[in-house]
Amino acid sequence: MARKIKFPDIEINNFKIPYLSISGVLFFVILFSVLWRPLNLERTVYVPLNPQAETTVSNGSSLPVDIGEGQIEIVDDNSNSKITESSDEPEDIVAKDDLDAILDDKDNTVQYTIVRGDTLHDILLRYNVNRNDIYQLTTKYKQLANLRIGQQISWTTDDDHNLKSFNWTISSNNIRIYEKSGDNFVESSETEEAVSQEVILKGEIKTNFIADARKIGLTSSEIGTITRALQWRLDFKRLRVGDKFSVILSRQMHGKHLSNSQLLAFRFKNGSKDFYAILADDGKYYDINGSSLSQSFFRYPLAKKARVSSGFNPRRLHPVTGRIAPHNGVDFAVSRGTPVLSVGNGEVVIAKYSGSAGNYIAIRHGRQYMTTYMHLDKILVKQGQQVKQGDQIGLSGNTGRSTGPHLHFELHINNKPVNPLTASLPINEGLTGKSKNAFIAKVKNIKPQLEF
Repeated sequence: MARKIKFPDIEINNFKIPYLSISGVLFFVILFSVLWRPLNLERTVYVPLNPQAETTVSNGSSLPVDIGEGQIEIVDDNSNSKITESSDEPEDIVAKDDLDAILDDKDNTVQYTIVRGDTLHDILLRYNVNRNDIYQLTTKYKQLANLRIGQQISWTTDDDHNLKSFNWTISSNNIRIYEKSGDNFVESSETEEAVSQEVILKGEIKTNFIADARKIGLTSSEIGTITRALQWRLDFKRLRVGDKFSVILSRQMHGKHLSNSQLLAFRFKNGSKDFYAILADDGKYYDINGSSLSQSFFRYPLAKKARVSSGFNPRRLHPVTGRIAPHNGVDFAVSRGTPVLSVGNGEVVIAKYSGSAGNYIAIRHGRQYMTTYMHLDKILVKQGQQVKQGDQIGLSGNTGRSTGPHLHFELHINNKPVNPLTASLPINEGLTGKSKNAFIAKVKNIKPQLEF
């Protein structure tokens, strides 16, 4: 028989439980959780207080909406709307100058030395070779995946970047040749031992350096080496008719094929001035006194280091779309009005308001380097102006598509964005001690060969 359990009496009036209140709170919490959506930050864009700025609705029409003196961008809810993922994209692109255009114009033969991490596919893509030709070549000839560090390759394209021939120097007596025949590539080999020969070439400016250098037999790669070696000393765009130049080269030939070329010395007579580039034992070029031909760079475009709010990441995945949205520079968290400095000597090629980049400056340094500075509050230089390392070129700000005051800074080497905080930069250091003495002795033998 079950026992009866007697509980003590509880006075309900002294122990009231607010059941209805708790139920009501739970109801509203559940309702809010079901209906609430996180704010889509991609639909909110900062636009500067600039009366000339325009906003773009997803259907392509311009629709500026004034908020006082400023404007906001409206993006509708159409699922087909194209939302810009990067906030540092200037509308203005640095145009190639005359020298760039000439280099790209005719001689389409390129020589290249394999370095760590290279693949043939990536190398040829970097030089804008036709993708279909790259696929055909690398798919048919699997051995091309075995390129080794230090090996030489060269290739020739037509004016439309179609691959005409490709040469792979495996060793001094083994060169593989892949030539386009119809829609396919045909392989052949050259087993003749490489022959090294020293070549002295001399020329005179009659039209421009590139054209006149080609006339005396210099290849694009050799011309490129010359312009890079003297890029900080000589402005090749401002040469005069009658200027003279002489070159000493060491070339390796496999039969009729040029497999490798090295610039040993170069002299350019520009009016009454002489410019020299002499190869030293350390693989770098110096003037005849052993002084460096390079220009040093500041690592930071600010007088003081600042916190990096967003780092360099060319493979950044956008958190919402899941697509690649490269961040090709470094963002420094600095307050509005912070002085921005040029990291090196150069020429201002762009200085203007430019789309999502806001107030934007681009500076070309020599032939290989370019820096850009975005979202500036104020621009203090003009296009075409020559600036020196450390010159104040602008004030940091919050213009363009920006979520707060900062400086977006980019470094491009050979037209490719690189991490400015880790990139290898030229150092302005000359030779000293025994190295300098050996170099000066070398110059005494070479200099007479460069006479006109």
